[in-house]
Amino acid sequence: MIDILVVEDHKEIATLLTDFLRREGYTVSNAESGEKAMELYERYGAKLLILDINLPGMDGFSVLSRVRETGNTHVLITSARTGKEDQLKGLSIGADDYIEKPYDIDILIAKVKGIFKRKFEQDEITAGRLRLNTVSEKLFVGDREVDLTGKEFELLKLLMENPGVTMKKEYLFSTVWGSDSESELQTLTVHIKWLREKVEKDAKHPEHILTVWGVGYRFES
Repeated sequence: MIDILVVEDHKEIATLLTDFLRREGYTVSNAESGEKAMELYERYGAKLLILDINLPGMDGFSVLSRVRETGNTHVLITSARTGKEDQLKGLSIGADDYIEKPYDIDILIAKVKGIFKRKFEQDEITAGRLRLNTVSEKLFVGDREVDLTGKEFELLKLLMENPGVTMKKEYLFSTVWGSDSESELQTLTVHIKWLREKVEKDAKHPEHILTVWGVGYRFES
């Protein structure tokens, strides 16, 4: 999974922003259109989208709506459209922030750092009896420590970070195993089965990791 996906059709702005972000240590990819953004997002995933609204083809609002169908990825809108209606529309669809162009690059970088500090430096994710320590990569079910493999940890962490969101099988697979993996999609199904045996009271009647038939899986607290 990449850190930041910059969705910007203005090449100079995209290059400048990417350079600044990479100097801060983030992994960054670029997309000049909404269609390309979704292709990259569905293939690799992203922790944060910096999203322009005025894009050729699929506009930024459409990209935001699609992203919100699959997860709680942070989305920071940057746009020259300064009207109240556009800002309210972006925020109502699910943007985390809306910054007007032209913006101060230092302010934008500060906002990005704040997002990563709040969301991604969290040491522990809890849900009912489950506690997942993201530093030690240990899972506790009640007072009992449960061993996880590396892929089980990555998969459970991704699900627990997006509670209540139906996540497509293809997205989960490409994010955890990588788009170039030689594994088959069936590998995801097997790992879901193993996780249920470790976290559920009754693996055959799961309360946390739910199947959404024909789509993927959803985590419920």
